[in-house]
This record gives sequence, structure tokens and C-alpha cells, in this order.
Amino acid sequence: MKTRTPYPGPSFLIHPAHMLACGFGSGLIPFASGTWGTLAAWPLYLLIKPSFSDGAFALFLLVAFALGSACCQRVGRVLGVADHGAIVWDEIVAFWLVLWVTPVGFWWQLLAFFAFRFFDIFKPPPARWVDVNMKHGFGVMLDDVIAAVFAAVSIAIAWRLYSALF
Repeated sequence: MKTRTPYPGPSFLIHPAHMLACGFGSGLIPFASGTWGTLAAWPLYLLIKPSFSDGAFALFLLVAFALGSACCQRVGRVLGVADHGAIVWDEIVAFWLVLWVTPVGFWWQLLAFFAFRFFDIFKPPPARWVDVNMKHGFGVMLDDVIAAVFAAVSIAIAWRLYSALF
């Protein structure tokens, strides 16, 4: 769970690990930072994904997850809170995963945004267990990936229902 401790200022982003973990600055907004990080992920995905085949994008996500685990670990240690609210790289990578498996189109992507935010905020099991018990960079990243899986499954169900009805 994100904490309500003071947020760092823009100068905190000078270190590359801080820049990445804080979502290129989107995590420095001191209210709803996870939502801002997820919003930042959306246009970044639209810019980045066309450069990759699906296989290459899967590898990119794995690297982003691994690198994010290390960066989030460092930033959590520096800020004194394992999953500080300014850390949003976990939302970014997880939402990229959701967008990757979401049907093409603005409305489907918008639905994906809300589904991901819902599952990221409410953290159904086992995401809640990971959030509470794994206080390190890997855990910070993992609970959001679990939320992403819930969101992706809900989008797949919605797509199947939509396809069956229309």
C-alpha cells in the first residue's frame, strides 16, 4: 500500500533510478500518484509498442520489470518507505501489460485503464498479500502485475461478451 509521507521534489529525479521509479516525474504529484503514473503509461505505450514485435515487447516488459524492481528497491530505501507513493514504475509496467492484451481502440483502452486502477487500488488476493508482506522492489512490482492480470482477464471477458452480443 502506498504511504502518505512527504513527496520528493523535481531535483530527486536527477538520479536515473529515481527518474524511472518515479515515472519520469508523474509520481511526484502528491495526490493519486498511481493514477497519474497509469495515465503517463498510456501515451508512452502508444509511442513505444509500435516499435516492437509481440515477442520483443514481451522481452521489453520483462526487462522493464527487472529494472523496475531494482529501481523501486533503491527509491524505497532512499525515501524510507518500500512502496512510497512517488514510486509509479510498477503502475506503468503493469498497465503496459494490460494495454498489450487489450483490444485496439480508445474505448477498450479506457475500460482497461479503469479496470487496472480498480484492481490496483483494491488489490484482490494474492495482490494484497504481496503488498503487505513483500516490502522490497520485487514485491512493489509484483502486486501491480497481479492487478494487471485481474484487469486483463476482466477485459477479455468483456470482449467475449461484446463479441457475442454484437
